[in-house]
Amino acid sequence: MNVEETIKTKRQIPLTKRTIIHLALVNNKLNDAIGIALKPYEVSLQQFNVLRILRGLQGAPANLSTLNERMVSKMSNTTRLVDKLLSKGYAERNVCQTNRRKVEIFITEEGKHMLTKMDHAVKTVEDEALKNLSERDLNLLNQLLDKF
Repeated sequence: MNVEETIKTKRQIPLTKRTIIHLALVNNKLNDAIGIALKPYEVSLQQFNVLRILRGLQGAPANLSTLNERMVSKMSNTTRLVDKLLSKGYAERNVCQTNRRKVEIFITEEGKHMLTKMDHAVKTVEDEALKNLSERDLNLLNQLLDKF
């Protein structure tokens, strides 16, 4: 991806600015591609992320705070994301009997089933996005990104 062509400029962009723009463009391209892969499941990338967090807890409950802490992209609308997953039957919410303010969120069997299907769709996008990078390239890229 040539940054200058993508943003349609003929002027020389300073290296630091070019790098930031490049990272943003790659992020947007990946998010768009994953969004398209998830569209048949009527789930957003953020909802997919919540489902993966819930599955990763292996049956242990999550609360909104836990979900928000573990989200790849931090956001304040975690309640709305969970509500949408509840309405689809992919998650369930239990109110603690001893402390009514404590809400526990679990992934349902239907959520696990659909998440497995989504995983395959997302993996296809990820594999396509990284197909031109060797394992050495990926290790180097990760080392560089770790410096952020």
